Amino acid sequence: MAIDTTTSTPAPALSPDTPRMSTRDKLVLFVLCAAQFMVALDFSVLNVALPVLGADLGMSQSALQWAVTAFALPSGGFLLLFGRIGDLYGRRRLFLTGLALFAAASVLATFAWGPASFLAGRALQGLGAAVIVPTGMSLLTTTFAEGPARDRALGISGTLMSLGFTIGMVAGGILTDALGWRSTMGLLAVFALVVLPLAPGLLPESRTPQRPHLDVPGAVTVTGGLLSLIYALTTAADHGFGRADVITTLIAGLALLAAFVVVESRTEAPLVSLPMLRRRTVAWGNLGGLITFSMMSTAIFVLTLYLQEILHLSAWQTGLVFGVQGVLSVIAGMLTPRFVSRLGARRTLVVSLAGQGAFTAGLLFLDTHTWSVWLATAAVSLASMFHLGAIISYGVTVTSGVPDEEQGLATGLVTSTQQLGLTIGIPLLGVLATTSDDLLSGTRTVMALNAAIVLTAAALVALGLRTRRTAGSGTVETEPLGSR
Repeated sequence: MAIDTTTSTPAPALSPDTPRMSTRDKLVLFVLCAAQFMVALDFSVLNVALPVLGADLGMSQSALQWAVTAFALPSGGFLLLFGRIGDLYGRRRLFLTGLALFAAASVLATFAWGPASFLAGRALQGLGAAVIVPTGMSLLTTTFAEGPARDRALGISGTLMSLGFTIGMVAGGILTDALGWRSTMGLLAVFALVVLPLAPGLLPESRTPQRPHLDVPGAVTVTGGLLSLIYALTTAADHGFGRADVITTLIAGLALLAAFVVVESRTEAPLVSLPMLRRRTVAWGNLGGLITFSMMSTAIFVLTLYLQEILHLSAWQTGLVFGVQGVLSVIAGMLTPRFVSRLGARRTLVVSLAGQGAFTAGLLFLDTHTWSVWLATAAVSLASMFHLGAIISYGVTVTSGVPDEEQGLATGLVTSTQQLGLTIGIPLLGVLATTSDDLLSGTRTVMALNAAIVLTAAALVALGLRTRRTAGSGTVETEPLGSR
């Protein structure tokens, strides 16, 4: 029986003292995590299939970037907007709408009869993803109470999101070889059509008690800014930063985001609360999330090229390397909530970033000899374990202490950070490997910069999230930004 969608409060949350989930809790978590996994899968499942897809649909090499960009633009550009709309008008209702749109778009992409219909399907998939991700995260954080229950739920969600990106790379090659490129889009349609019938009867409705007007000027500036920025970065990945359209949209994106900050400081009902951004947990937690996502996606991208171009591994053998990474990531996802409970989210985030950076530095020793396969497998798998720790702990850090009526804002920032991280890493660093005359030298350069950036971020987050003891109490509070 479906839950009444007119209620304004979430279903009773799990008690922090009872982290064991009921059958219904598990089903709710399954629906939300399956949707997040599906979106993560969409980021990478098509990559290996692009040459075959282009030949089948008559798309030129330069046009193939739009298979990725058409999805990335709306999926990253509209996240904050849909997160806030869900807060105001109902997260469950919007989540179901996003699932339905994603399913229909995946069917369209599967049966596309030409470039235009395929790109339309990809753009609609991206729009559906922009609805699913923030509303799904908000439903998760408002359904599971802050504490062990939410930590565990975020741990499972974070693990599956990371696995979705990795498994997509492996599954894309296998499906394309066995069944053709259309099967990659068909897989996403099947996922959506399985989740969609389960969601209405399981998910509670939730929204803010008040119904303020939507911040239209803020929505226009932030959406336009993100769209411009993502377009510039994804185009630069294939054509470099010298093109006029890249420079123009990069400047426009930064200008619109600056205008967004000004708009938000003057409106009564902002799309993003600037006081929230001044919380140390939100600001520094999101920095950690941005770095861990962007640098790990770059490492995987460059390592894929290295394994196939330098060591001449087949797509199947390359998939085995990332299969080991996936198994260890699952283990990390199960263990991290325990570390968060014992060490706290802040310390877990710092340690995780430091571990990711340290093991990424191990990839500096890659060579042309076959033993490098073992080094690559061990280093990227262990780095990914710490990467999972960073994903989970930064999600807990950012959403902890945020009231339910602002969870959509907080999780919108979390998911925007994820999408932006997946978008910017490869254009900014991966291009150093793809444009290098010596791929091995380029790979080492990327890994050195990658490790240095992650380790620097670990140090900055440690300083930024320093804590102080409240006078007269045994509690530890995070200092607000600007405090001395």
